[in-house]
Amino acid sequence: MNRRFKLFLTCCLVSLALQGFSKNYTVKSAAELAQLVLKPGDQVMLANGNWKDQQLVFKGKGTSQNPILLKAENALKVNFTGTSSIKIEGAWLLVDGLNFKDGATNGEDVILFAENSSNCRLSNSSVVNYNPTDKAKEYTFVSLYGSRHRVDHCYFEGKTNIGPTLVVWLSASANYHQIDHNYFGPRPDINGNGGETIRIGTSTWSMYDSFTIVNANIFAQCNGETEIVSVKSCRNTISNNLFYESVGTLTLRHGNYNAVFGNIFIGNHIKDTGGIRIIGEHHNVYNNYLQGLTGTGLRAAVSVMDGLPNPILVSHWQVKNATVVANTIVDCKEAFSVGAGKNAERILPPQKVMIANNLISKVTNGVTMVDETADVTFNGNMVDENGVTTILPTGFKKVDAQLKKTDVIWQPASTSAVKGAFAGNFSFIKQKDVGASLNEEQLSILTQKNIGPTWLNTNKITIASK
Repeated sequence: MNRRFKLFLTCCLVSLALQGFSKNYTVKSAAELAQLVLKPGDQVMLANGNWKDQQLVFKGKGTSQNPILLKAENALKVNFTGTSSIKIEGAWLLVDGLNFKDGATNGEDVILFAENSSNCRLSNSSVVNYNPTDKAKEYTFVSLYGSRHRVDHCYFEGKTNIGPTLVVWLSASANYHQIDHNYFGPRPDINGNGGETIRIGTSTWSMYDSFTIVNANIFAQCNGETEIVSVKSCRNTISNNLFYESVGTLTLRHGNYNAVFGNIFIGNHIKDTGGIRIIGEHHNVYNNYLQGLTGTGLRAAVSVMDGLPNPILVSHWQVKNATVVANTIVDCKEAFSVGAGKNAERILPPQKVMIANNLISKVTNGVTMVDETADVTFNGNMVDENGVTTILPTGFKKVDAQLKKTDVIWQPASTSAVKGAFAGNFSFIKQKDVGASLNEEQLSILTQKNIGPTWLNTNKITIASK
């Protein structure tokens, strides 16, 4: 028996031994859970009933092959109310089927991934209307410390107190979290800062890398404040999400080297619906579809802000080396605002901005609003000639886009002038057509399938263009 085979056999035997010694538990309170010493492969069932004022601590160290599972017996019958909350502390811990509704904590976050934890997952769970009477009391529905966590197929709705719905907290090491296939439902305007739906980082940590991925989520009527998703760190990916009738913008507020692509924005002409706002350096914004947005300036379909001289971390940093490529903007009030937010302090115009191969149709305020001191290049952009009466700036061309409505969005016919007209070479994008080229998987988010918990009907809105 050779050495490699002996090692392989030993590993298999150890794994089988661990599985053989794993245990199943059923608990009826946070106190019972706290008494358990959990090992890899163990499973804990939360018994049906009303879990009122229960501060759970789910603690243990599983492995990639044998995670530790905490699961509701029946998510519809395990109801966390009152001041209930949960802290997830350890490694390879899986939480499934938690249902927090109509309660309020004493100030702690409802769901907290602890510091020094890693590779934990919250899935198939919900937090709805979990608010204190005092709206100035701050906490979040989900706080992510540690590294390599995943939050998926969850539902969040109705946060009225100050604080983002979900926060990614940074440290000196990148965290590599994944937030996907969640449904972020209606959140009312809190009339101030601190009402983001997702915030990745903070101003003070904004120059650190996060590498968080926010993918395939729905943001429906998320109106908490100006920033729906606020990116305050570096090297994150915001992709393939649906922003539906949400008043505000996806904002690259602090940090550099972020990518925004494959997202669909449908505003349905609701006041102050916006698109993508860019601040900072080396961002790539491409292959997004934006429709029916009424915002201008800071809330334009694509807004590129002016910056401050000698900025501190909480300031608006100057935009440099931004690339806005292959997006489709239809029936919006303002397509591009370059140099937005200029005032007595914000006087530094964007530098080295490339806006290329975008398709624009039916904009009411003109194609661009540009600070004349901005260093911006327009190239290969196409404007549907239907209804265009103004003279277009350099870098824009009138074409017959032959847009046809498919379900909710407008897409060019196979004989459209945008087909095969892509100009230039961009290493992060491979396509031949001008405008967004969304594939079937990306468009599938409009059906709302595979979003949110399996036990909860999250199809609470009818996706339509009005």
